[in-house]
Amino acid sequence: MTAEPTPKPSRLVRWARALKADLALYTLAFRHPDTPWLARAVLLLTLLYALSPIDLIPDVIPVLGYLDDLILIPLGLALARRLISTAVLDDCRRQLAERDSAPKPSWLKRLGAACVIAVWVLVALAIGYVLYN
Repeated sequence: MTAEPTPKPSRLVRWARALKADLALYTLAFRHPDTPWLARAVLLLTLLYALSPIDLIPDVIPVLGYLDDLILIPLGLALARRLISTAVLDDCRRQLAERDSAPKPSWLKRLGAACVIAVWVLVALAIGYVLYN
């Protein structure tokens, strides 16, 4: 059997991966002592807007509801990137590379799995209790 080549990730998948990497970078930049207060404020406001249940245009309006999120959040991140010096961003990229290359302890993975299983067991017990009574 010949192995088929793996399909190339779609443009949207590549964009989502880049955004995830950028979020980790901005998290480190937010905590960096040399980041200006204005950049921190822009990052904080962008994050709060992204997580807020209140939007400029409600999400229930088709297309327009998500359009404000697709415009304002990348604009906020782009503005923050312009406000943060390249030295700070380079330092944060270096920290990310060191953190990603460090080996993850196996006990941490087991602890995470145990927590997920415990939550599901508690949910099942709660449903069973409600149905029983």
